[in-house]
Amino acid sequence: MLEKINSPDDLKKLKEDQLPTLALEMRKFLIDTISRVGGHFAANLGVVELAIALHYCFDSPRDKILWDVGHQSYPHKILTGRKNLMDTIRQHGGISGFPSIFESEHDVVTAGHAGSSMATAAGLAIARDRSGEDFFVVPVIGDGSMTSGIALEGLNQIGYMETDIIVVLNDNRMSISPNVGAFSEYTHRIMKTELYKNIRRDVTKLLEIAPKLGIEELAFQIKEHAKLIGTPGLLFEKLGYNYLGPVDGHNIPELLEAINRAKGIRGPVFMHVFTEKGKGYIFAEEDRPAFHGVEPFNKLNGKKLSPDSKKTYTKVFAETLISLAQKDDKIIGITAAMPDGTGLAEFKKNFPDRFFDVGIAEQYAVQFGVGLARLGYKPVVAIYSTFLQRAFDQLIQEVALMKLPVVFAMDRGGLVGEDGPTHHGVFDLSYLRCIPNFTIMAPKDEEELKNMLYTALNNRSGPTAIRYPRGCVVGIDASEKFQNIPLGKAEVLREGSDIVLLGVGPMVYMLLDLAEKLKAEGISATVINARFIKPIDPLIGKVIDKVGKALIMEENVILGGFGSAILEHLNVFAKKIKIQDIKLKGIPDTFIMHGNTQKLKEELGLCLNQLYNEVKLLLGSVTSKKNIHRIINT
Repeated sequence: MLEKINSPDDLKKLKEDQLPTLALEMRKFLIDTISRVGGHFAANLGVVELAIALHYCFDSPRDKILWDVGHQSYPHKILTGRKNLMDTIRQHGGISGFPSIFESEHDVVTAGHAGSSMATAAGLAIARDRSGEDFFVVPVIGDGSMTSGIALEGLNQIGYMETDIIVVLNDNRMSISPNVGAFSEYTHRIMKTELYKNIRRDVTKLLEIAPKLGIEELAFQIKEHAKLIGTPGLLFEKLGYNYLGPVDGHNIPELLEAINRAKGIRGPVFMHVFTEKGKGYIFAEEDRPAFHGVEPFNKLNGKKLSPDSKKTYTKVFAETLISLAQKDDKIIGITAAMPDGTGLAEFKKNFPDRFFDVGIAEQYAVQFGVGLARLGYKPVVAIYSTFLQRAFDQLIQEVALMKLPVVFAMDRGGLVGEDGPTHHGVFDLSYLRCIPNFTIMAPKDEEELKNMLYTALNNRSGPTAIRYPRGCVVGIDASEKFQNIPLGKAEVLREGSDIVLLGVGPMVYMLLDLAEKLKAEGISATVINARFIKPIDPLIGKVIDKVGKALIMEENVILGGFGSAILEHLNVFAKKIKIQDIKLKGIPDTFIMHGNTQKLKEELGLCLNQLYNEVKLLLGSVTSKKNIHRIINT
């Protein structure tokens, strides 16, 4: 049956009683496909019936169905003509793992971060009304998105606007990990009680027998039922919504009935749908966080096809934080709905009373750290680089302005690969560098990460950000002892006289390899591990000015990034070097699409042989040999 579905129009040709069979086929297709290529898994298994029902009842793309977060849009993609492209999802040159307006007319917006659908839907609805058009606007929000501030702002505004919007809450009690907060508890109580359905059933029966009861008896019975004022959905009704639910998100007839009823109601509708994340695949049902996003795996046993052989930077961070927290009870771990992704799940096991998951609420996470820091605690906000930018105002107005010693452990710094432009952490060095009082570090390996975290927690002069990449560590033998790194002090790894190779983060090891390759041709290179993006070590400017040529490399946008910082530094302190003698390598002024990280780096010219060619071009012919040993050691 699925083979014949290439558009919502094809779907509508099926009879209603055929839809459950289609759902089974789609779920099997997802399991077969994602087990081969990887991707977001459990959330998509949970919305199969919901996606079918929405596209069966609405007329996409005329009607606007918005998938919040976007990682639960795979069934939507299958139903809108991309079934035969699912083998390429998140692959280099393939389709995106998120909705994309550049990919399909059925994707209303490009979305990867949580909570945005409500505000977008409000804008679409007002534009529709002012243009005199007539179509449905349906934001589908879930996977913890309702804990985010922008979603609650949208919930508030839509209820006040009184325009026609059908909000669908896909409530699976999860984000990546279990949901937190009062809102989640409220909706969870709705799921656990049959009160709402029982009251609706009883009132219906009362109305059916009303002629036999008489008006006084009917009034008395209604009054008695009204005492049960705590019925589920009351919160949403008070906010201005017509509440429909709870609806079983895996019961297609019930979904169709609820959606068609919602279509006939004027004003904002809140349709509350309960689904099960990982539905239909036993291993995902038993461990939903582990199957949120997956690499290729054996579908028969749920095991990865290629188990990790090395530790990740995330793991090293978590182990280091636990070790330091054992000796310092002032250390507090904070995450915004990412305990597993940031490594803080292990911290929670060791220090449950010092761990706080605040939900998808990055602004709150940072502001929460402000309060802790003001009273002498040492908050560590563990967060993905791409998500920290959601709290930019708090970084400036609350943290940096007061010089508060909040530590930001920025995971997934740089290119993250398959998740693409909504998740690459390539802006952080630029947006943090412009904020006064911040110290910004990037470790070249696991030992430096350990020592930077130790240094950051001892730095009480202001906020510190430590930026490290996704993936496995270099694999060096790290010392168990901690060493404090002097603030702003770079590390000269190799001395040479023809060119300076300057970098931050693990790419420094590529620069060492590049120096060896150049040595074979008689070219002598100085290699510097900057370690600090802010403040800049004055030694760097002295060495570059003396040598006269430099290649500066970063996995960040060039605009306003580390290379820009060096140019600004040289503009003040350099005496001889010319701008044409410096080459900046990094992310250009464009959004980088999804794909294998190595392939993306090749496209961007950030691989060894490409850098070698850049250096040869920059040097032209080498005629001078300068002695810079004295400069480095003064």
